Amino acid sequence: MEEFEKPQVSMEEDTEMEESDAVENPKASQKSSSDSESSDSEEEADQNEQLLALEYELSTNPSNYDAHVQYIKLLRRSAEIEKLREARENMNTLFPLSPEMWMEWAKDEASLSNESNFESVEKLYERGISEYLSIPLWCEYLNYVQEHDPKVRDCLADGISKARNLFERAVTAAALHVSQGSQIWDAYIQYEQAILLTIDQSDIQAKEKQVQRIRSIFHRYLSIPLASLKSTLLAYKAWEVEQGNSLDAEPGDVLGISSHVASGYQKAEEMYNARAHHEEQITRQDISESERFQHYMSYLDFEKSFGDPARVQILYERAITDFPVSNDLWLHYTHYLDKTLKVGNVVKDVYSRATRNCPWVGELWVRYLLCLERGLAFEKEISAAFEKSLKCTFSTLEEYLDLFLTRVDGLRRRISSASGDGVLNYSMIRESFQQAADYLSPHMKNTDGLLHLHAYWARLELKLGNDLIAARGVWESLLKTCGSMLEAWKSYIAMEIELDHINEARAIYKRCYSKRFSGTGSEDICHSWLRFEREFGTLEDLNHAVQKVTPRLEELQLFRLQQESKSFTGAIDQREQTLKNTSRERRKPGSSAIDEQPPAKWQKYTSQNKKLHKRENTQGLNLAEANDGEEKEGKVEKKVNEKQMKDTKNTTSRLYKDQCTAFVSNLNITAKDEDLHQFFSDVGGVTAIRILHDKFTGKSRGLAYVDFKDDEHLAAAVAKNKQMFLGKKLSVARSNPKQGKRESLAHTAPGVRASSSIFKSLELNLSLPTF
Repeated sequence: MEEFEKPQVSMEEDTEMEESDAVENPKASQKSSSDSESSDSEEEADQNEQLLALEYELSTNPSNYDAHVQYIKLLRRSAEIEKLREARENMNTLFPLSPEMWMEWAKDEASLSNESNFESVEKLYERGISEYLSIPLWCEYLNYVQEHDPKVRDCLADGISKARNLFERAVTAAALHVSQGSQIWDAYIQYEQAILLTIDQSDIQAKEKQVQRIRSIFHRYLSIPLASLKSTLLAYKAWEVEQGNSLDAEPGDVLGISSHVASGYQKAEEMYNARAHHEEQITRQDISESERFQHYMSYLDFEKSFGDPARVQILYERAITDFPVSNDLWLHYTHYLDKTLKVGNVVKDVYSRATRNCPWVGELWVRYLLCLERGLAFEKEISAAFEKSLKCTFSTLEEYLDLFLTRVDGLRRRISSASGDGVLNYSMIRESFQQAADYLSPHMKNTDGLLHLHAYWARLELKLGNDLIAARGVWESLLKTCGSMLEAWKSYIAMEIELDHINEARAIYKRCYSKRFSGTGSEDICHSWLRFEREFGTLEDLNHAVQKVTPRLEELQLFRLQQESKSFTGAIDQREQTLKNTSRERRKPGSSAIDEQPPAKWQKYTSQNKKLHKRENTQGLNLAEANDGEEKEGKVEKKVNEKQMKDTKNTTSRLYKDQCTAFVSNLNITAKDEDLHQFFSDVGGVTAIRILHDKFTGKSRGLAYVDFKDDEHLAAAVAKNKQMFLGKKLSVARSNPKQGKRESLAHTAPGVRASSSIFKSLELNLSLPTF
């Protein structure tokens, strides 16, 4: 089927043809008009339906960025100015707008406004350039001011001063942009050249001053490494010729211009050549976004190596414009500014933008608060930033905790140094702590973070608030939610001891010594109480503590023995079951272990098997004769008991043999597990260390057991016998359970120890505690 190209018709010809068709065929024209109106009404209805859907979505989920963008696009199409303006304001309250969206907004408002409303459009441009670096947006702003500001347009003194200030701001913000910065410089020079044309020819002094101003801008322009350096040099030399200065040099040569300008140009050219490769990489269109990001990071490292903060900052701004929601990029950028600039509105502005682009990053909010404090911001501004941060959603609870602690830190520092603005008092710290506790306590029970928060709070109640009752109230509130946390009780006790409130500390010990704590915490708190009474109490107090603690320690010991017995019995049962299964597999008829034997080996195996059966038959006959000779049932029971004791003894011996344990004596009582581990570090293979302590005083007995993973490491450890350790000659020997004394019961085989303890408890008819 042939395709025919529609002939090109101008708009006027097309209109004439439509009018002619309408005159010649009025019915067809009416039908076409009707179809067009019908299509428009359907499109309008569909558009209204989409607007209603987007309005509902934004009312229920205002943080939906894409919904905001689509809603604004539809409103622009429908030309609903008031709704469009409101939609843009609502979006900008939550998100920064892209440079393209700012340009659209400014153009829309400019098309509707007269000159009296010039300031409102100007403010829109100011808001836009403050969010991202955009050369096109800057150029649009400069052009708008030159065209619509009456004073600038008429070249009045105030207008010229305003325009120059705006151009200098643009130069500072964007003129170092390697690939696009020339647009700002060119616009600046064109404006100044236009001013030159307005000066009267007879005012030679004013003209010379303006020429010198333009020349100075050219010189600055030529000293910056930009992509348009060569064309700028040509333009400059041509301009100088226009001013009547003859340059005896080729158009692209630096000869003929002043030496300092030539030097600056050559240096700028070298700098550009060094950066050309990086510029090419970050502007490539055939790479992925992740690759572009990596090229930016490499480029930044390159710029940082030269130590020019202005160049590094503008490159960060370029990267931010391309990757506005990269939290890693914002973190790197703000960290660089903290290190180089430290304080100032520039750093504060960047942090404000960072938290708007990545509000979910708690670290950015924390550093923003610190930046405001370093900049001596008023409490109102700091408080507003903190309240904004609490409305954000972070990925971890630790981020919220860090934010609360940072807020308290700042208040504490400013109150302590009296550097506040007259509105600070301790009640603000208390409110911040209470807010943190209310929010975090349900989610961070029994965590070190929550303990740290309350310990900090209690300390400040004492130091700044001078309120002991409030400090105790802080600990009591923590214990309501974290009563099973040993460190919470110990910290509470430590505070009372530090204040020399001995009776109060003792009262807390009495409340918690019988509580159940994880691991060995229950034993630890009992021993801690005894140490406390030895150091701070009377003999009567010590005796009372011993009476309270001793039964509790015995209960705990019995419970531990029960648990060890269960685990040991389970391990033995599992081992016996494994042996039974292995034996059963070997006895199966047609076992592969026999079937797969070659003929020669099969004959040998058969011969050995016959001898084995003969020996077993003989032993069976002897055993039958012995059983027939038994006269009393008691004799049989005695042999069975002897066999059971022998099996238990063998099991215990095997267990100790497998454990490969060394017995260490003459140990310095100050030694800890870490010290012993360090002593045997050259040997290696240490799997466990158990230092024996007195059950009443809690002090080391100078004895320890050290487990090694195999006999080779154990032998090497025993070779360290008689070596000096912490000022004492250490004794290291293999652990022998046969020579164990009764007092070393806590270090015998778990199964034997557990069994004997259970038998003893049954004989005494003790009822074990329930845990």
